[in-house]
Amino acid sequence: MKISLVQSDTIWENKNDNFRVLETLINPLYGETDLVILPELFNTGFSMNPVILSESPREETFIWMKKIAVEGNFGVCGSYIVREHDHFYNRFVFVSPEDPVWHYDKRHLFSMGEENSCLTRGSKKQVFAFRGVHISPFICYDLRFPVWSRSRSEVDLIIYSANWPVARKEVWNTLTMARAIENQCYVAGVNRIGTDGNQISYCGESRIVHPYGNIIVKAGPDKECSITGDISVDELSEFRKKFPVLDDADDFAVSL
Repeated sequence: MKISLVQSDTIWENKNDNFRVLETLINPLYGETDLVILPELFNTGFSMNPVILSESPREETFIWMKKIAVEGNFGVCGSYIVREHDHFYNRFVFVSPEDPVWHYDKRHLFSMGEENSCLTRGSKKQVFAFRGVHISPFICYDLRFPVWSRSRSEVDLIIYSANWPVARKEVWNTLTMARAIENQCYVAGVNRIGTDGNQISYCGESRIVHPYGNIIVKAGPDKECSITGDISVDELSEFRKKFPVLDDADDFAVSL
């Protein structure tokens, strides 16, 4: 499978301008990739203003994503603020030219950014299959919590859609590699660049990490771009057979 990560400089609270920027970055990928991954809150930036910025599950941003997926013949995913049943969620949404739609609500809300005071945290993990690859999505701060990310060979690709700041760049670099190694799976981490409306700067460095911990492809720290890398389920399966670390993993239960 070909995976493309779109690293953008998200425009503060401006959905239409963000759609235009993202379309410029995505258009060259039409017919050239299987999966396009966007940063966390790609349509607004990390603004904790859900009353104004949120949408119902199938409104403007969903419609835009579906249009791009159909035109490009690939899956499209990323997170934005969704309003449902009087709650606001930082929701990762996956759409494709086919009918199934998958979503994951961010479990670990960033309390230092007051995300927990205005959004509702998610209560369950998600694993879904797309074009032969089993995928589990997470959002930004989730990266710091290895128990929540843990899998036992049921996942081929873990995605982290993020707004990760420059001040913690080395944490991003280290933990994306760690999650790939400990779960024996591919990890795709996509991050934004630029400075947001709260004057927080972001480090970019989106990457796809091999289960060995090697970087397959990586973007730089300050450039809007898309990067594409290949992952192989067959290669992953062979690696797990030769080195079955997860057979010796500890059993545990997550308390919600």
